[in-house]
Amino acid sequence: MALLHFRIPNSFLEKRGGTFALKLLCFTLSVFIFCEFFIYYVVIIQCHWPQLKAQAPRATEKTSNSVLKAMFLSDTHLLGELSGHWLDKLRREWQMERAFQTALWLLQPEIVFILGDIFDEGKWSSSQAWSDDVRRYQKMFRHPASVELIAIVGNHDIGFHYEMTEYKLQRFSEVFNFTSEKLITRKGINFVMVNSVALEGDGCIICRTAEAKLAELSHQLNCSLQEQSQSRKRCSDVDKLPPSAPILLQHYPLYRRSDAKCTGEDSAPLDKKNYIFKEKYDVVSKEASQKLLWWFHPRLILSGHTHSACEVLHNGKTPEISIPSFSWRNRNNPSFIVGSITPTDFSLYKCFLPFENTVLTVYCAAGAVLLVLVLAHFHPLVTPFHFVQRLITKYKAV
Repeated sequence: MALLHFRIPNSFLEKRGGTFALKLLCFTLSVFIFCEFFIYYVVIIQCHWPQLKAQAPRATEKTSNSVLKAMFLSDTHLLGELSGHWLDKLRREWQMERAFQTALWLLQPEIVFILGDIFDEGKWSSSQAWSDDVRRYQKMFRHPASVELIAIVGNHDIGFHYEMTEYKLQRFSEVFNFTSEKLITRKGINFVMVNSVALEGDGCIICRTAEAKLAELSHQLNCSLQEQSQSRKRCSDVDKLPPSAPILLQHYPLYRRSDAKCTGEDSAPLDKKNYIFKEKYDVVSKEASQKLLWWFHPRLILSGHTHSACEVLHNGKTPEISIPSFSWRNRNNPSFIVGSITPTDFSLYKCFLPFENTVLTVYCAAGAVLLVLVLAHFHPLVTPFHFVQRLITKYKAV
């Protein structure tokens, strides 16, 4: 009977211990799934397509179909083989992949623009490293055939002006079907994609070619916007475009002295706001900026590069929006922009991704709860609350 008396508690304890371990596993998996999957849906589902000012609340299907749903993001900076810890690379790329795939599924944009610096080491990566980076990019930013994805070149993709070569520009163009100074039209909306790295103004071959192409596109757009009677002679040999003022897409922002006047929670940190920007490095030069404004008279400019948000009004009428980095590696609160655009109007809305410190806080809180549960489990006569209270009392006594 004595032997039987001891076997029952052992069996009971083993069963209880197995149940406790299973509960801990379920709790841990739940926290992991929330932080690595569900949190992206919880945050991005709050994003929505903005309504145009002229669009009635109950727009007809015909009106809705004429609106282009565009998504804009920038500075993904996929790490290469030279810099960055493998864990850093894994963590940041998983964050961007989940954010992008969730945004595609929830928002279903028609077109996505990435405004440069897709890669971090494209300016010096070898052919093999470049191929590996491209493969990872294509996995992360995969998209259905119904969504068009267009990438703009940035300085980390081909190098700053002094590092830029025809070879680097060509391999970028082959992967992303990007042509410097290219114009595309979607639903009657003209987008001009600018290789802002080539706006050096020093007469280099790539720079001369870029400026000549921009002048040609400017002429084509101006002929399309003018009345037929005014442009009959000098525009007779020009292929007409939809008569819509263009939207400029580029990596470098147009010239501004600093980010001192930029506002918002995702603008530059206070210690960097008064940093004086260097022309042709942080921003496009004054001269090139004025040329772009004079050539195209754009109704909107979208740029990246600074990793922080900013809204600027050029010449008192042309808005430029700098889009922050899409990666946790560059900021705690990444974001992207969605836009409802027609040939004559546009409306933009900023969508934030989960904050990195929110995810870390959830993990730390979950770790603390697990620790308390485990310690309390080995003191079955003390409830978790009293166990924690006892620990605090002992700590204060010390």
